[in-house]
Amino acid sequence: MKHISEMDVHKLAEKLSDMIWYDFDSWPQKAQSTIGYQVIKSSDSISANLSEGYGRYTPADRKRFYFFSRGSLEETKTWLNKAARRQIVDFNRMIEYNSILNELGPKLNGFINATH
Repeated sequence: MKHISEMDVHKLAEKLSDMIWYDFDSWPQKAQSTIGYQVIKSSDSISANLSEGYGRYTPADRKRFYFFSRGSLEETKTWLNKAARRQIVDFNRMIEYNSILNELGPKLNGFINATH
């Protein structure tokens, strides 16, 4: 059985959260202290909840954490959209984020649906 860190869904979540983590350093103080810390927490939570769920025993318990992960994905999208609207994240970087988000969402849903 594969470890969760070897799965595409987890790798994508980690890639996204790492991008956000490093981009944060270039943001103005106001953006860091408002949107920045929130989006770091929500994006880190995607892979963290995948990992926690993967370590659970029953399918129902695993799915519960995978649903938390999906909620964190939606929260991350909201924060990134705010950052783009407020011109904290530029258009090209948002394209990169959206590329990952558009791949991660369906993979996460498929992962949840395959849990039994």
